[in-house]
Amino acid sequence: MQVRVDPLVCEANGVCVGLAPEVFDLDDDDELQVIQPEPPAELADRVRHAVRSCPKAALTLDED
Repeated sequence: MQVRVDPLVCEANGVCVGLAPEVFDLDDDDELQVIQPEPPAELADRVRHAVRSCPKAALTLDED
């Protein structure tokens, strides 16, 4: 599993940060950072939920 953010689409609403703070973070400039681009299996459901919940559809998830 690999998660990515499209910085041109992301508005840094922070929904994903609230759902999976181990994977996503907002930096000091309010830009979304994927701090764990390949999250462990135990976070998979939360990451999927965060990706689906993005109001701008700025997150993508590749599952192998």
